[in-house]
Amino acid sequence: MIELNPSDWADQMAKDPQAIIVDVRSDMELEEGKIPGAIQCNIQYSSEFMSQIQAMDPNKNYYVYCRSGGRSAQACMLMNASGIKNTYNLLGGITAWDGPTE
Repeated sequence: MIELNPSDWADQMAKDPQAIIVDVRSDMELEEGKIPGAIQCNIQYSSEFMSQIQAMDPNKNYYVYCRSGGRSAQACMLMNASGIKNTYNLLGGITAWDGPTE
């Protein structure tokens, strides 16, 4: 896992053809907005979350975020333990994000 500040996270993701954005927040949090193109993998439902990450392509690069950066760091560690090598945690989460949301 590599932790990146919002500016570096956005810059690196924009240049990465293998980028997949993962939002690990709950449904209620997602209603407040999300980063465009993000897929939801709610870490609070651990068995479903594990099933989702086991189905992910381990050769892609995953840009992971939550509300403040804690759950996404945990998600990155779980993803790494499941064989996904390249995970990038958004430091400060979506609350630190100044880019577009949908």
